[in-house]
Amino acid sequence: MSRKLDSPVQTQQMAVAVFKNPVGSEYHHGNDRTGKRRVFVQTESGCVLGMELDRNDNAHMVKRRLQIALNVPIEESSLTFGDMVLKNDLSAIRNDSPLLLTRNLMHRSSSTPCLSPSGRDIQNKDKSGPIEILGNSSSFLRTKEVVKEIVKALKNGVDPIRVNGGLGGAYYFRNSRGESVAIVKPTDEEPFAPNNPKGFVGKVLGQPGLKRSVRVGETGFREVAAYLLDYDHFANVPPTALVKITHSIFNVNDGVSGSNSNNKRDTKKKHFSKIASFQQFIPHDFDASDYGTSSFPVSAVHRIGILDIRIFNTDRHGGNLLVRKINNDSTGNFGKVELIPIDHGLCLPECLEDPYFEWIHWPQASIPFSEDELEYIEALDPYQDSEMLKRELPMIREACLRVLILSTIFLKESAGYGLCLAEIGEMMSREFRRGEEEPSELEVLCMEARRIVSEKEKEKDMLLSPRTSFPEDAFQFEIDCEDPGNFVNPILPFHFGFGRNPLSKLEETIEEEDDENEEEVVHSLLVKVPSVSNISMSLKKNLSLGDSSVGHRSANEQLPPSASFVKVSDMNDEEWGQFLEKFLELLRPAFTQRKSGAVRQRQRLGTSCQF
Repeated sequence: MSRKLDSPVQTQQMAVAVFKNPVGSEYHHGNDRTGKRRVFVQTESGCVLGMELDRNDNAHMVKRRLQIALNVPIEESSLTFGDMVLKNDLSAIRNDSPLLLTRNLMHRSSSTPCLSPSGRDIQNKDKSGPIEILGNSSSFLRTKEVVKEIVKALKNGVDPIRVNGGLGGAYYFRNSRGESVAIVKPTDEEPFAPNNPKGFVGKVLGQPGLKRSVRVGETGFREVAAYLLDYDHFANVPPTALVKITHSIFNVNDGVSGSNSNNKRDTKKKHFSKIASFQQFIPHDFDASDYGTSSFPVSAVHRIGILDIRIFNTDRHGGNLLVRKINNDSTGNFGKVELIPIDHGLCLPECLEDPYFEWIHWPQASIPFSEDELEYIEALDPYQDSEMLKRELPMIREACLRVLILSTIFLKESAGYGLCLAEIGEMMSREFRRGEEEPSELEVLCMEARRIVSEKEKEKDMLLSPRTSFPEDAFQFEIDCEDPGNFVNPILPFHFGFGRNPLSKLEETIEEEDDENEEEVVHSLLVKVPSVSNISMSLKKNLSLGDSSVGHRSANEQLPPSASFVKVSDMNDEEWGQFLEKFLELLRPAFTQRKSGAVRQRQRLGTSCQF
């Protein structure tokens, strides 16, 4: 039977011979002295191939090997690594890096050759281990111990079990005693991913997912990022890593594997390799949605809240806050509880989203930070955090790192000014008024900072551009033909009004003044920046710098898309630096306004994915 779409690689049929040598454990601990690197290539529908790169390999050579193994023409595919589309140079690719092979849009059709191993090319089995950690950070030492326990249990016949809850595929892997020690979430079984076992399908890896700012297949490395950013186990995030894992329990949907209901029994016996997040399972008594929050320690709520703000968590609900009782009484009574935050796959979005903080109205969030917490916040360095994630998770997108930097700066400045956790969360949360979603206070500040930077860029362009004569009657004609109430100045963005175009006045002024006064003249003509408190909601929408259009969505996307008021990915490095500078200047007046009580309590939209 011919295969219709991409299929996860069946371990006993791995086309390793195509890739020179089997992928073995000798490449697990770093680059070979000869310059060899091991990478894992994942197709847009979940197929995983391990391959070895030589020092002189380039992207074209890699795609040639993949063409032999997967029967897909080179010109119809692209090889990507995070934000980078690999054209030739592979020097940025590190050992154990996951790459994504996608078909070009024009070739995505029913007639496109399938991305599955060709039978005539299959000669050897995959000789890699059943679980291999991608990366070699010292932070993964505990994870390696758990992996050893699971591998031993698998050899003894202790199989994993499926997790019934949630929207994506997840599995409990157990030790030799049958105890759950890790939860594994394959990236191709996320909501809307090709092999989602619960019916939420319809997209390929790399497309917008459950949150439009988080792509399908990219929640796994976000889980790892949250763990890596939790320095000194401050918020109690369980050890997490990205792994390549092989087992027969994983789900492969009909059509994706080439299987159907007639051969389902045979499919279950086959082993499939997947890229997945691997998190240590923490025994607990219940989650926060099943227990009264009044007994939660203030410090635990604060620490989790600090992490959520840093990583701009868009889905902190009660179901992903585990509660474990602590026996601190000789009589056996439970007087305290411990909180364990999990499920961070929807953090670090590519643009500012509406975060969801379950703790925002808990009384603990309104208590001021302790001295220890303030010292921890003050010691945070968003730029070092960004560089660390680049080293440990080189596939992470630049936009995610910019959101991390922005939210960490906001946390440091607001906590330093004296705002409590609840106030910070409220400033980040959007308002739902008259049936519409409005930008948060944080987003308004970002939009204002971008407006200032944009005007300065326009000012610079006007000074550098050739002088052009603009007849006065031409502008008068425009005014006569348009409704003055709706006229928007087409030259200076975000300047509302009507009358004579300021450029005509600018030309006259430049001719009268010498070159030394040019910059001062232009500054005098720029519209003064309005205070954030005076920006109306209608103006906020006109200032919107993100794409808020819904676009075409498939029928199975039942969740409404969230508007994107602020993007951070479309700025070059110089603009990004100028934006952060202006953002910092705007923060203190905004904090002063909030402390003065001028800002009313906002009605939160508050949507959670229960992911």
